[in-house]
Amino acid sequence: MKIGIVGAGGIGSYYAGLLSRAGHEVYLIARGDHLRAIQARGLEVRAPNEQFIAHPIATDDGASLAVCEYVIVSVKGYSLSDVAPMIAASARGGATIVPLLNGVEAANRLIAASVSRERIMGGLAAVSLFRTEPGVVERRSQFDRIVIGELDRSRTERTQRLADALKNAGVAASVSDDIQLDLWRKFAFIVPMTVACGLSRRPIGATLSAQGGRDLIIGSVAEIAAVSRRGDAPLSPDDEARIRDDLLAVQPAIRPSFLADLERGGPTEVDILAGAVSRLGRERGVATPIHDVAATAFEAATAS
Repeated sequence: MKIGIVGAGGIGSYYAGLLSRAGHEVYLIARGDHLRAIQARGLEVRAPNEQFIAHPIATDDGASLAVCEYVIVSVKGYSLSDVAPMIAASARGGATIVPLLNGVEAANRLIAASVSRERIMGGLAAVSLFRTEPGVVERRSQFDRIVIGELDRSRTERTQRLADALKNAGVAASVSDDIQLDLWRKFAFIVPMTVACGLSRRPIGATLSAQGGRDLIIGSVAEIAAVSRRGDAPLSPDDEARIRDDLLAVQPAIRPSFLADLERGGPTEVDILAGAVSRLGRERGVATPIHDVAATAFEAATAS
């Protein structure tokens, strides 16, 4: 199978390594030192129980995606507009586009960038990955899961083919009957962490150690659930309770990648995380004071 991957950070590099090792023809769009390192010596993949060198076709030429059956998009949300033209071109050539981005609006953003809805498949990744140096990617979590599904909730041959390819490469991959709902479940888990850690500038344990911090997380989940219920992928009360309990039980040392972006003072995913909750809340008539304040604070921090 010919698979393109746009975005050579932790997620893109890791899955490029696994799929390439499994025998697929993988085109990894990369740049800079990372591109040169992979071209020179291969891509080193480190996981808790193994380490290997893979040899995807690393290139900075988006035209190479023209031969691909699937194109996995794993850039940061703030970079999606930069790569949208090459993604749209590959979709016009017949590729199925699979965004593995944070947030719940990736498909709509791709459609706005002239990618046909019929060519888009929903997807999410649950894994902790870091590109530690040029040519090296490391998985630090024991879990490694990808969920994909059709936006219209149908079961298709193309979703099963990709899931099978990922499974054969060693990924715990599955096909969802409602990928939109699964995206909202993940969204409701990661956004409260970005809010808590972003406001405190500390790992999640600092927030969990105080009742006020725990109330902040509970309130964040409640706002997201309320916004979801005014859309077509409503979180149930059981979903809300489970996500809230999972957040209150996370390891204190956890630091979302959003915090690292914020500390660097560069671009962040505020627009697709807390900012999206605030914006969708206004559009749907739901009050979101926690996310309104957080989004304003994060935007001010990166503007200074």
